[in-house]
Amino acid sequence: MEIILKEDIIGLGYKNDIVNVKNGYGRNYLIPTGKGVIASDSAKKQLAEVMKQQAAKLAAQKAEAEKRAEQLKDVVVTVTAKVAATGHLYGSVGAAKVAEELAKMGIEVDRKIITMKDARKVGDFEATVHFHRDVEVKVPVKVIAEHETVAQEAVAEEAPKAEEAAQKAPKAEEAPAAEAAEEQAPAAE
Repeated sequence: MEIILKEDIIGLGYKNDIVNVKNGYGRNYLIPTGKGVIASDSAKKQLAEVMKQQAAKLAAQKAEAEKRAEQLKDVVVTVTAKVAATGHLYGSVGAAKVAEELAKMGIEVDRKIITMKDARKVGDFEATVHFHRDVEVKVPVKVIAEHETVAQEAVAEEAPKAEEAAQKAPKAEEAPAAEAAEEQAPAAE
């Protein structure tokens, strides 16, 4: 069954695309919910006319999508999660978690336009953000264990303390030597 989509459906197509779907999916879901119409000859002609009229609007939408995609150009999303001893996560990291982490960075992205295979282990993954039919951005997602971040922070905090201790240690050795020299000087007089 050929259907003309009336809105973007991730995994199926974008607005005004003509897609082939199973009869039950089109008849029982897409058409009743208003997400698509049957692609008859008259509907296809009407779609062509609408596309001609909206060419400038579509170009503006694509430009806006490219601008938003530019924000994600060099972004790497790091997600900390609780991990079992075997390396598997308690739960998973998916599109909703990636959208939440992007929001923390100040980049608002709807979780519905993000596709990602759920991450169930620690490692590097990739999420795809679909801003427009021609504008998709692949965002690297790094999943790390929660206890690793605590250990990394502890090491980062201890490093400056160790350097300070190392700098103070020679001064401490010099001080007793100076005191010993002062004690010997009065005795010689």
